[in-house]
Amino acid sequence: MEVILLERIARLGHMGDVVRVKDGFARNFLLPRGKALRATAENRTRFESMKSDLEARSLALKNDAAGVADKLNGKSFTVLRQASESGQLFGSVSPRDLVRLITEAGFPVNRNQVAINAPIKTIGQHSVPIALHPEIETSITVIVARNSDEAARIARGEDVTQLREEPSEAEAAALAAEAFFEPEAAESRRAREDEDTPPSSAENPAENAS
Repeated sequence: MEVILLERIARLGHMGDVVRVKDGFARNFLLPRGKALRATAENRTRFESMKSDLEARSLALKNDAAGVADKLNGKSFTVLRQASESGQLFGSVSPRDLVRLITEAGFPVNRNQVAINAPIKTIGQHSVPIALHPEIETSITVIVARNSDEAARIARGEDVTQLREEPSEAEAAALAAEAFFEPEAAESRRAREDEDTPPSSAENPAENAS
């Protein structure tokens, strides 16, 4: 479908450009959000009559975005999540989570302005671009940690995701067994196992005499 853009859209075109896009993209995004018109003769004429108002609105939005960008640029936000020792989250931090975090701090942003393609899935410090306007982009720092102390360490540049030495399966099983039994019961259990073990030929006098 051919459409007339009513504002600049990244990787697509500038206001007034006639571009061809997929029908679904036009019907589900561009047209209902007032970002484009179908490229008909009637709408071409309509666009010319709207152009000055659109340009004034675009300038106002750009100025508003610039003001937010100046205040938001370089801000740091902390998200606490459960994670493994290797730093892999048991879940993720989604763009929706980030929007809620930023708006609660008093900065008006929406989901489409958080310019990450996939959720954050690891502990650490992440730079997240925020596209407030087609011509205005800033970035924030998101610190994902398991607790506040760890967040402070990450902010200082420490690596908190180093693997610690893990016990083998056999060692883990032995530790679990010892933790399960009381010390006296564990000792008694080992004594019974020793009694049930048949003696070797070297320890059996009858066999050595024959």
